[in-house]
Amino acid sequence: MQAAAAALAVLSVVLGLDGLRAHRSEPNQNHTEPKKKKTQPHIIFILTDDQGFNDIGYHNPTLKTPTLDKLAAEGVTLENYYVQPICTPSRSQLITGRYQIHTGLQHSIIRPSQPSCLPAHMDTLPERLRQAGYATHMVGKWHLGFYRKACLPTRKGFDSFFGSLTGSVDYYSYGSCDGPGLCGYDLHDDEGVAWGQEGKYSTTLFTQRARKILESHDPADRPLFLLLSLQAVHTPLQTPKSYIYPYRDMANVARRKFAAMVSTVDEAVRNVTYALRKHGYYRNSVIIYSTDNGAQPFTGGSNWPLRGRKGTYWEGGVRGVAFVHSPLLRRRRRVSKALLHITDWFPTLVALAGGNASESRGLDGFDVWPTISEGRESPRQEILHNIDPLHKPPAQTTKWGAASGPKKPKKKKKKIQKKRIHKLKPKQKSAFRLKSTKKPQTFSHHAVQLKATKPLPQSKPKPKTRAQAQNQSPRPKSYSSGAPPAAGTSHSRSQIQSRPGSKSRRNASRNQDPPASASEAQLGPHSGPRNGSRPTAGWPQPPWDASVQAAIRVGDWKLLTGDPGHGDWVPPQVPPQIRTPAPP
Repeated sequence: MQAAAAALAVLSVVLGLDGLRAHRSEPNQNHTEPKKKKTQPHIIFILTDDQGFNDIGYHNPTLKTPTLDKLAAEGVTLENYYVQPICTPSRSQLITGRYQIHTGLQHSIIRPSQPSCLPAHMDTLPERLRQAGYATHMVGKWHLGFYRKACLPTRKGFDSFFGSLTGSVDYYSYGSCDGPGLCGYDLHDDEGVAWGQEGKYSTTLFTQRARKILESHDPADRPLFLLLSLQAVHTPLQTPKSYIYPYRDMANVARRKFAAMVSTVDEAVRNVTYALRKHGYYRNSVIIYSTDNGAQPFTGGSNWPLRGRKGTYWEGGVRGVAFVHSPLLRRRRRVSKALLHITDWFPTLVALAGGNASESRGLDGFDVWPTISEGRESPRQEILHNIDPLHKPPAQTTKWGAASGPKKPKKKKKKIQKKRIHKLKPKQKSAFRLKSTKKPQTFSHHAVQLKATKPLPQSKPKPKTRAQAQNQSPRPKSYSSGAPPAAGTSHSRSQIQSRPGSKSRRNASRNQDPPASASEAQLGPHSGPRNGSRPTAGWPQPPWDASVQAAIRVGDWKLLTGDPGHGDWVPPQVPPQIRTPAPP
């Protein structure tokens, strides 16, 4: 009996343990834990104005930017990053993620009195981030139109706005002008005027508002998108005197003031990053720093060693300063040579926020976060800088590409041509009658012009026939684009000299300035597709009008047509009145 009782006790203990184990394992088998929602980072985008490639400490040690240098060194420096050559197009591409040819803003900036703004049918970056649950705020320069309320930042996705709506504002008085007598006060808080701020330096004022936003927002409650669009370092060159003192040894006054303004930007970024750490944003934040276009060397900026300046499609006008700093980067402390463009921020930031960028139709940007964070290959292989068919070539260019006014000598030349054509008409008629009785052959205007500009023989040696001239003169080169190169390229001048024609024209081309565009040099000023006339005899119809201002980059190659702008290399410390020729 005792043995049986002991066996029953042991059996009950075993069964109890099995039941307990089954009870404990039951929740693990039936309960499914909810998936953790992807953490949405706080996004701080700092956009400067007219800061050139050589206007930051890690490119130029003469500029004192310790905060920017440290953030770039601890993050990812973007050394193959491109923007647009002027303010409005760059800002429109940042906000919409589309090339400016799709927004109608490819021609110039939006002037204060111009009734233009972002297209109403296009969604914007702050709108997409707000849909993803972000609080969206903008502080600083807008410059994307304000002629009606639908154009204002608060109607384009921002919960709040504090700053200026036009492109160039006085740093202390906030006065903005669009010509003589067309001036006003341009400082706004949301959709009203922010009166009473005169005398406060704009960079300091904008930084204070940004810090106030960071202080009042709860980072644990809702992710934040803050666009701090500083007016600096755009003209006018104004800065507190205390920032000028460290640069007192600079001989160029404009450069000295410009460098001081860069230092104010560095201090502003230091104050913002301090607020991010203080209020609990930093560990889950992405800080992006970018310029909107290249610098203007003759007002203190520097793009050295790049060619060109603000407003041009040379590298100095479109290759921008930028870096990304974030604890969320997987590979930090490095320099990225991947090809990136300002349109890429739209899909990149929408994806970071957990959104789907494909819901925005017609985007020209790419999601480049894996490229920035992990060092992967960039999905971008080309950049369309612009196509502007309304941009006409200058009337006449000097040796270095500057406009020199109306072509008065050319009018005189036309009169001479008319006289020569008049003298040649009898010969042409008699020649037709002798050679053939068929309908007289019709020559293009260009062919007549070439024949007419050839001087009549006056003395020996006997002038060469057309067949002899064609045998001795090199034939014009053919181009893959179907059109001769644009003015300002290295081929245009040599190509003009190698063109078949009279000796007098070839000699004149060595001493005179190059023509306004290569298309005029090759096709003649009155022929070609620009005015709808038929192509010149011997030249096929070009698939692209080379007089149209356009620029595209594919890989490491860039194609420029039309007038790309002044192509000087301007080293720093050059006085404004001196224009430096290109190095050999």
